Amino acid sequence: MRSFRIDSLNVILPLWGKLSFSRLGRWIFSYCIRFVNPYTGALGAQIQVLQPGYAEVTLDDKRRNRNHLNSVHAIALSNLGELTSGIAVLSSLDDKTRGIVTEISAKFMKKARGRLRAVCRCELPDIECDTEFKVFAEIFDAKDEIVSRVDVTWQLGVLR
Repeated sequence: MRSFRIDSLNVILPLWGKLSFSRLGRWIFSYCIRFVNPYTGALGAQIQVLQPGYAEVTLDDKRRNRNHLNSVHAIALSNLGELTSGIAVLSSLDDKTRGIVTEISAKFMKKARGRLRAVCRCELPDIECDTEFKVFAEIFDAKDEIVSRVDVTWQLGVLR
């Protein structure tokens, strides 16, 4: 079976470009995440904006993502931040570069309730050898108040 790489600029952005013009298209693109990464796909997040080095992802407040305090679970917030950083970073890679997460940390500022919006902005360095690259995603509630910040460390390298 042939391997299909979804982690490079030449796959992610053209697909996004074809689907991002409508709500249905963005839903289809977001749904496809389930086939690439089933664990993250189960979160049910929706990609709203995707450009090289920039992503915005929303998460509706659903019971499946809640904790016993009636707010969005800390791990769901961490997963949302990792997804947002992931598509921002991966959409910036060329087909000669690979990336993998090596560390994630999260800080929670307040209970997360309602529709959430995660934002990640990054600019990749020139990658000529294995490089550690740190990015963060901030998660905002419906009042545009920050509820969490997820720091993600990526190991980027050149394919050989």
